[in-house]
Amino acid sequence: MKNRIDYIDKVEYREVVDVWEASVRATHRFLKEEDIAYFKPLILNTYLDVVELRCYRDENYKIIGFVGVADGNIEMLFIHPAHRGRRIGKTLLNYALKNLNVTKVDVNEQNEQAVGFYKHCGFETIGRSELDASGKPYPILHMELIK
Repeated sequence: MKNRIDYIDKVEYREVVDVWEASVRATHRFLKEEDIAYFKPLILNTYLDVVELRCYRDENYKIIGFVGVADGNIEMLFIHPAHRGRRIGKTLLNYALKNLNVTKVDVNEQNEQAVGFYKHCGFETIGRSELDASGKPYPILHMELIK
């Protein structure tokens, strides 16, 4: 198998969290170290179990990006920073749109690259929350795919 979207087994969750952490450190500079420490176990022990997960693997079968979807909403889409700019995010998004019935995404307003990515892909902001889902002061943009 070479560079394709695949399912993720629960035994691979630590690898997924490693991709998440590397990506967050590269793109979420607004987060504090204690925020990363707060979210990391939640991702590993709770969040990954409540989304439909797909990953993008490299030629060595290593996970280098993943998407998690629940109820038509992209809950997470992260690419390892060493592999950004290779259309992996776009590939995962297109897969989610076509196969996982995605129409919405919530994005940290301060993650301007992600906001721009989703706007470029046809999403528009339909709402805003001052706090994230954990009650932390990181505003969230609620975006929807405009067809």
